Amino acid sequence: MPQRQPPRRQSISVGRGARKRDEDSGTDVGEGADEWAQSKATVRPPDQLELTDAELKEEFTRILTANNPHAPQNIVRYSFKEGTYKLIGVVNQLAVHFSQVGNLIPKDSDEGRRQHYRDELAAVSYQGSQESAKVVISETEILEEEEEPKETEAETELGSQTDVPATEAAAKATEEELMTPKQPKERKLTNQFNFSERASQTLNNPLRDRECQMEPPPRTNFSATANQWEIYDAYVEELKKQEKTKEKEKAKTPVAKKMGKMTMRKMTSMESQSDDITKVTQAAKIVERMVNQNTYDDVAQDFKYYEDAADEYRDLEGTLLPLWKFQNDKAKRLAVTALCWNPKYNDLFAVGHGSYDFMKQSRGMLLLYSLKNPSFPEYIFSSESGIMCLDMHVDHPYLVVVGHYDGNVAIYNLKKPQSQPSFRSSAKSGKHTDPVWQVKWQKDDMDNNLNFFSVSSDGRIVSWTLLKSELVHTDVIKLKAEGNTTDGLNGLQLHTVGCGTAFDFHKEIDYMFLVGTEEGKIYKCSKSYSSKFLDTYDAHNMAVDAVSWNPYHAKVFMSCSSDWTVKIWDHTIKTPMFIYDLNSAVGDVAWAPYSSTVFAAVTTDGKTHVFDLSINKYEAICSQPVVAKKKNKITHVQFNPIHPIIIVGDDRGHVICLKLSPNLRKMPKEKKGQEVQKGPAVEIAKLDKLLNLVREVKTKT
Repeated sequence: MPQRQPPRRQSISVGRGARKRDEDSGTDVGEGADEWAQSKATVRPPDQLELTDAELKEEFTRILTANNPHAPQNIVRYSFKEGTYKLIGVVNQLAVHFSQVGNLIPKDSDEGRRQHYRDELAAVSYQGSQESAKVVISETEILEEEEEPKETEAETELGSQTDVPATEAAAKATEEELMTPKQPKERKLTNQFNFSERASQTLNNPLRDRECQMEPPPRTNFSATANQWEIYDAYVEELKKQEKTKEKEKAKTPVAKKMGKMTMRKMTSMESQSDDITKVTQAAKIVERMVNQNTYDDVAQDFKYYEDAADEYRDLEGTLLPLWKFQNDKAKRLAVTALCWNPKYNDLFAVGHGSYDFMKQSRGMLLLYSLKNPSFPEYIFSSESGIMCLDMHVDHPYLVVVGHYDGNVAIYNLKKPQSQPSFRSSAKSGKHTDPVWQVKWQKDDMDNNLNFFSVSSDGRIVSWTLLKSELVHTDVIKLKAEGNTTDGLNGLQLHTVGCGTAFDFHKEIDYMFLVGTEEGKIYKCSKSYSSKFLDTYDAHNMAVDAVSWNPYHAKVFMSCSSDWTVKIWDHTIKTPMFIYDLNSAVGDVAWAPYSSTVFAAVTTDGKTHVFDLSINKYEAICSQPVVAKKKNKITHVQFNPIHPIIIVGDDRGHVICLKLSPNLRKMPKEKKGQEVQKGPAVEIAKLDKLLNLVREVKTKT
């Protein structure tokens, strides 16, 4: 029989079996036939490279780094500080290939495998219990058949008459128990929303004690013991002192009492003869209001509800109905330089008096009038320098900030009706060197201190913070007229300062604001950057008198100028959306609080213009002279936040209150079966519709 050689690839697995077979058959195996002693051939993959020994011994060093080869290496960003694009050195090298956040457990994880193993164990135990039950039932049946004896006919007859033995009933009961398999116990799962381990329960952090260091008060050590007798003696001494004081009062003669009464009577008579009427000011104010209410009875009662019936016969035009004229003898020769309604009391407004004639600068006055008393102001404050602007705080309506012609800013507190302001800037505290043209309250800073901003002709926009006893200033931005540089000595370039005239803060974006200048440009600025502007608009040919954001639409603002124009802008576009020429220098503009498309403008020829872009986007729907003489120039205008009235001020110190007719405040008409939609979203959509028409025309041209 020839020697049987197993295949070489099966040498490890079948070697021992082949040797045993050879021993059983009795055949002799020659030397070298053992598989363990045979040489094994190496198996190579077909695509392996054939390298020499030198190439195999050559070492290749590989260095692992944390740098991502796919990360960009040439990212640049614009540096506002240096005005150039700079390369960013630090690039994020993290590459996330997969991330999962959730309560699901992957099957491949350790926890998933453990759960799967527990479920399989439960299933196997459940199946085993069922099979064991079947086996037991079959065995009991076989035993019953084997042990059951053959019954005779007599026994069968007797068995039919007797009851079923107890053993059969017990067997049936056990059979039923075994037939009903036992369900595995339900394992209670932990609640993932209300689950805590002992290891994860920690104590709350202890409260920190806030302390301040101060000079320690003088201390003395005192120690004593008090018994009942010492306490009794102290009470006796106190009673003696009280008795002595009573005796002194009795010792006073009746003549002295009469003298005291006479002096008291003289004092009261002197007080009654004096001109001090501070004790009756409240009563006098109420009586004065009642007299004025009787004098202007028709206006005071009906100004909120009376409507001009003639508007029904006018074609989309309206009128302004004069209500009251506010004036004071002390402010006759001073112009109205600022107007502002109180944010809490809708009938109260503040008037700033000064002079726009720079050759005739004198004093200034701050007056606060109420619609309940048009004959005399509620508060009067006078100042040495003319007031050019003012603003009232939203959360603290008793605080009024004013800007003066001499560059100072001051804060008046209406709760303390004194002639002097509560806070005032000075040359040491960084006051402006030119007239302050506008002031605006801002949100409280990080330390909950009140603060406001001011703009002046010196080109500075300053943030003022109210501390306990002083005003602290911070320069936010310094305006520079772009393109206006002159060569000085030794080749130095001198930048001319931009003169700020008006500014307004965005209603939603806290850091963004607009600044108008005497050169006619409008700069979009940020509180974060002190040297660069976000954008520049070549707005007007003369000084910008007012800039105002739309109260509803976040992108729209309006500006007016002495070049006779009013322009409406989208701050994302360099060119104006609408331009209106009013044939005279425009002193002020104001948006209506009830509509996104209504605004008013006043001109130096004594006219007030009211526009509604949704009715007529080409011209005003009301142009009406509101002052008696043509020489009077209207300087400012403001809408009341609640009532349909406006107030306008002129250069003679007069403030006139006017009511808007129904055509000037038209609201959408109600259609049958449809409710009129109101709210900011509707106003934004209404203005967007108009702007989209203008944008389409501009893109076509």
